[in-house]
Amino acid sequence: MRRIILAFLMVMVWSAPQVQAGMSVVPPGNRNAEQPKVPGASVRRTRAGKTTFDEKYEKIRDLLASDSSLIAKIKQTARQYDIDPIHMLGAIIGEHTYNVDAYDRLQSYYVKAAAYAGDSFRFGYKNETISEFVVRPEFSTCAQFSDSYRLWSCREDVWESVFRGNKVDGVAFPDNRFSAVFFQPFFAGQTFGLGQINPLTALMQSDMVARRSGYPKLDPADANDVYKAIMDPDKSLAYMAATIRRAIDDYSEIADMDISRNPGITATLYNIGNSAKRAAALAARNRSGDFSWPEENYYGWLVNDKLSELKSLL
Repeated sequence: MRRIILAFLMVMVWSAPQVQAGMSVVPPGNRNAEQPKVPGASVRRTRAGKTTFDEKYEKIRDLLASDSSLIAKIKQTARQYDIDPIHMLGAIIGEHTYNVDAYDRLQSYYVKAAAYAGDSFRFGYKNETISEFVVRPEFSTCAQFSDSYRLWSCREDVWESVFRGNKVDGVAFPDNRFSAVFFQPFFAGQTFGLGQINPLTALMQSDMVARRSGYPKLDPADANDVYKAIMDPDKSLAYMAATIRRAIDDYSEIADMDISRNPGITATLYNIGNSAKRAAALAARNRSGDFSWPEENYYGWLVNDKLSELKSLL
């Protein structure tokens, strides 16, 4: 029931006019004196690779420092999305420190992307493709949204409130995230490319990327094309920037907070997702009189802690 109410509130927030006056600017730096605990899965993955977080951080930092072409692309993309490029560096650093190992050079990302180009796969669950699934009557409330971000966010909310862990029309659906069940045909939790973007995130940002970068809109019926977009380093940067831009806009429009000056917060949101819901929850707490700033997680904490070093890369 709480999920249904939250989904309804998000519809109301998105439909209401946004007021920008009196916005609170989130202070720079970390709110936590010490780094929040790193999840066990990240610790185990790093140990399995016989490396450490410090070594992984240094590897991705050195890759960025040695690749002036990549830095130039990051800056160019950041300008297209009206964000400081430090936010993009923070996301890349966080992903490659805690989630994946960096390749030794950018060209390896292009090679990896090309390796998937000939594969054929689909987005779906059992015998039902995602395109068939989202025309079920339970998703009718989402028809009011034409923007890809709001449309797919609404569909994700419906999944959470109606289908996740439940049996609907005789079909038992897993108690797992929408993106893991329908959008990751290789294995759950898999993300790709320089920005480590999952397919659902790419679909959400498709309209913004089309407007600002000029790339064709993504079609969920063409899984191959979605994977090509998120694995190609150049295109991946656009989806990364769009995700960060959207998080900044969500906190501005929903919570009346400017998070654009705190890369640790944008990195945290890049890591955990659902920026609109999190902004709505923060706004509700602050309206109740219990004012608080958004806080960084372990991933964002590292970005703020290393901020001076990261800025030197630009």
